[in-house]
Amino acid sequence: MLTRKIARLLCVPLAALLAACGSAPVGPGFYRVERGDTVSRIARANDQSVQSIVRWNNLPNPDSIEVGQVLRVAPPANAAAAKPAPSGGSGRTSGSASARAATGPRSGGGNASSDAAAPSAKPPSSIALVWPASGKVARGFDGVNSKGIDIVNAAGTPVVAAAGGTVVYAGNGLRGYGNLLIVKHNADFLTAYAHNRALFVKEGQQVKQGEKIAEMGDTDNDRVALHFELRYSGRSIDPASYLPAR
Repeated sequence: MLTRKIARLLCVPLAALLAACGSAPVGPGFYRVERGDTVSRIARANDQSVQSIVRWNNLPNPDSIEVGQVLRVAPPANAAAAKPAPSGGSGRTSGSASARAATGPRSGGGNASSDAAAPSAKPPSSIALVWPASGKVARGFDGVNSKGIDIVNAAGTPVVAAAGGTVVYAGNGLRGYGNLLIVKHNADFLTAYAHNRALFVKEGQQVKQGEKIAEMGDTDNDRVALHFELRYSGRSIDPASYLPAR
């Protein structure tokens, strides 16, 4: 059953795959982004303004939300009384809007606003990571062209689990990632390890932090390197913020 489920996801982007692996239910006042969503569409469905959605979620680029990303769609409790109601809203998400947040926005197009947003903030939860491989960081995270970091070293360099968890994907069915592992750590965090020469764990297997799970390689890549991604609620975040200095 697990193999068939993963197989159905092989044709979708890594963002969607990671989101599907970690799609825990969201609470009242939050919404999980689905395929085809835009910030403006989500804002309309929840009787909020685009500016409010951008501000509440510290979105650096409102045109670049990802499938599986969890967004706040109602004012934080401490802001509801302090801030005036958004244009077209009552200052509190209505019952119908809350239902739409749970079931997804209604169909409709529209591009997200390009208004300036506050700098991206570190998620409220935290996870302690170790470096997944030794080597030089040849490419950093920018959230647009690079969803993770690239660590360069010799072929066969050990790749270890950055944190303990469950392997939810092990294979080479995602174009551009070569031999790929995805490890789910909790309801919020997942890590991905791409371009490996060899994989040493299987789907469903429990791994410990620091355990060898692969060897660095160049599958579906033009150089030997580990491409390492960290996802929070399906959204790519900078792994460097969670890795120890070295």
